[in-house]
Amino acid sequence: MTLSMYQASIPVFVRGLKNLSTILTKAEGYATEKKIEPAVLINARLFPDMFPLSRQVQIACDSAKGCAARLAGVEVPSHPDTETAFPELQARVKKTIDFIQSVDAKKIDGSEGRDISLKAGPRELKFKGQGYLLTFVLPNFYFHTTAAYAILRHNGLNIGKMDFLGEV
Repeated sequence: MTLSMYQASIPVFVRGLKNLSTILTKAEGYATEKKIEPAVLINARLFPDMFPLSRQVQIACDSAKGCAARLAGVEVPSHPDTETAFPELQARVKKTIDFIQSVDAKKIDGSEGRDISLKAGPRELKFKGQGYLLTFVLPNFYFHTTAAYAILRHNGLNIGKMDFLGEV
């Protein structure tokens, strides 16, 4: 049995984003319980030159929606990066899940050889669909979801590996 491009992408993103949403819910509760201003956690970073939690969530979402759209050959939805509160970050995650689940699997399957190009700063990156998914998007998605997890864990949120992985 082969693994389709859809199976290797959309269910992975949905699971990761749902787990991220659960972690954000726990973070909001933690902030309330410990009387921490939510902005402290939302703007927290692991290191001064790294993005804060809010940007990690935004980029994880952008990675998933951009991948789904590019593999399917549809326009990537634009979401302004304006989230400054936990409910706004949750809405961003939900909007992303809703979009990627709306993409027809038939448009993604067979995209292994599709030409994909995107701007990364001043550079234009070019891929074939399979390489784009496996060597660029999935590592990027996991990097930013892991960074979000690590920021919150570093700030005292009682979460562990199973919170990141979700139920098995």
